[in-house]
Amino acid sequence: MTAPAAFPWEEVMAFGLGRLAWSPEQFWAATPREIAAALKAQRGGAGGTTERVTLAALMAAYPDA
Repeated sequence: MTAPAAFPWEEVMAFGLGRLAWSPEQFWAATPREIAAALKAQRGGAGGTTERVTLAALMAAYPDA
């Protein structure tokens, strides 16, 4: 039986702290699911981008007062 691979902490920390520029507090407060969603968005996965028209409609519907 093969031992499971070690969790890639260095890669995940480089992504969160480096690529996303999260503070250490933000990084350590994030759940694994949130980090995975951010990674998926960075890779261009489903739900990772918003069409400009959709964004404009959302901004009109929900202004920042």
